[in-house]
Amino acid sequence: MMGNDIGIGQYATSSPGIGGILKAAPEDFVVEEISDLPPPGGSLYTVAKVKSRNWESNRLVRQLSRELRVSRRRIFFAGTKDKRAVTTQLMEFQAPMEAVASIRIADVEISDLYMTNRRLEIGDLVGNRFRLNARDLACSDEEAKERTEAIHGQLMAMGGFPNFFGVQRFGAVRPVTHLVGKAMVNGDFERGVMLYLANPIEGEIPEALEARRRLEGERDFPLALRYFPKNLSFELAVINHLVKSPGDYTGALSALPFNLQMMFVHAYQAYLFNRALSERMRLGHAPNVPLVGDMVLTVDKKGLPDQERRIEVGTENVDLMARLCREGKAFVSGVLFGWKSLFASGIQGEIEERIVSDEGLEQDDFMIPAMRRMSSKGTRRALVSPYWEFSSNVVGGVAQFNFALPRGTYATVLMREFMKESREKIS
Repeated sequence: MMGNDIGIGQYATSSPGIGGILKAAPEDFVVEEISDLPPPGGSLYTVAKVKSRNWESNRLVRQLSRELRVSRRRIFFAGTKDKRAVTTQLMEFQAPMEAVASIRIADVEISDLYMTNRRLEIGDLVGNRFRLNARDLACSDEEAKERTEAIHGQLMAMGGFPNFFGVQRFGAVRPVTHLVGKAMVNGDFERGVMLYLANPIEGEIPEALEARRRLEGERDFPLALRYFPKNLSFELAVINHLVKSPGDYTGALSALPFNLQMMFVHAYQAYLFNRALSERMRLGHAPNVPLVGDMVLTVDKKGLPDQERRIEVGTENVDLMARLCREGKAFVSGVLFGWKSLFASGIQGEIEERIVSDEGLEQDDFMIPAMRRMSSKGTRRALVSPYWEFSSNVVGGVAQFNFALPRGTYATVLMREFMKESREKIS
């Protein structure tokens, strides 16, 4: 279920959900980036709009790099996208425009090409627009409309929805990235590798499940190269490294794309954040109402929470902070634990410190000497995310949703409030 295994344990709304299945087909989950375009002019990078169907971001980049015959390090994008979806995103290529225009990949369309001298950065992504369908609802069309309106009203009253990290952060089919990250933070790279390669979890295709099961029992990497499914290319890269360099588990993890390596530690931070937000809500404290001791983030010029602009809530400013939060000008935050992260004080600080203590963590653990680039200093993240441009309708047993979200937030988490459903149904 989409719950305690990734740290999510509470709903923000009390109305019953509409049930249903999300992502019955990729066309039921359509995503389009909202980005600040790099300025045209220059000759360093080719900018393109890339529309893909049922492509996971890392695998798409690998295929694009093969088509262009360039390193994947010469392909840049601002945000990772879901696989089971139709997504449109901005990408940049250190390659001639003619070469990019000539790419032919199944279920991929490339358009709107131009040249620029500015590289695409994460900060260029403002957010994403979503057009989603939920099918096989648990109630009639009319009842689904009423429930959706009630839930939307409750969320608007609290300024948005709980800003949990969604299952995509952890692995939709195999939610293990946070477990690998925990092993890395603990310095147990062998365990991290085996959690990634083996650790069979029901839901994968039978061939993958059997391969992981077999490797878990035999731990014979040369033999595993023969039977691991060819579509598990990242796992095969790790296994191949261990065949060439037995016992080099840090090197094996380094064989993965850099952004995938980073996802492991980030997923563990996300798990800790989810647990803290769930606990605050379980104790009856609204995530959007500041308490004395909370750390509040004010917004930047785009209206998004600024992780660098923190204000501690005290008795002298709690009313002002509450008003700013109601107006969407500030957001209560939770810790993304790292070697330099700041805890809140008061109730939120107690929650954060208790969860970190339960995990047996010290701040220095997020300094990872064996894989320095994986070290994370930590930051803070808003406990509530706004959403906008919302509309919905229910026709013929299909609930249609349209909305936009800031970068770094998850449509599946918002839909969890409307559907009140398990992860298997919405991933």
